[in-house]
Amino acid sequence: MQLKIKKLRDGARIPCRATDGAAGMDLYACLSEPLTLAPGQLAIVPTGIAIELPDNSCAAFLYARSGLGVKHGICLSNGVGVIDSDYRGEVCAGLCNVSDKPYVIEPGERVCQMVIAPVLLPEIAEVEELSDTDRGEGGFGSTGKK
Repeated sequence: MQLKIKKLRDGARIPCRATDGAAGMDLYACLSEPLTLAPGQLAIVPTGIAIELPDNSCAAFLYARSGLGVKHGICLSNGVGVIDSDYRGEVCAGLCNVSDKPYVIEPGERVCQMVIAPVLLPEIAEVEELSDTDRGEGGFGSTGKK
């Protein structure tokens, strides 16, 4: 599989995996100056790149970087970003600061990670009944705490 990447801005960096075992490729903030994200603030951070996935059998998913999330409370504001195979615009990271301290995002800083994953495209069938299971309709803690 080939992932085509186009730089859209000066200072844009091509995503890369930090190690051979990394599932995600780091995406970098393509900023002209530092951006301070205050507690509770949301920001759209450009990466300066656009991508072309091979077809609709896969998509790109943006996830928070664990270090930013755990150490600094910087997460993706939509949980997981989904980049569809037919999107050709700039890849941006919607970030939020859930900590009680401001955080400064520096130009070129790694702000999230992108994982390319398969997408299942099922045929949709409306039915009157679903098959029964032991769990049934139990949800939100129905299987216990431990």
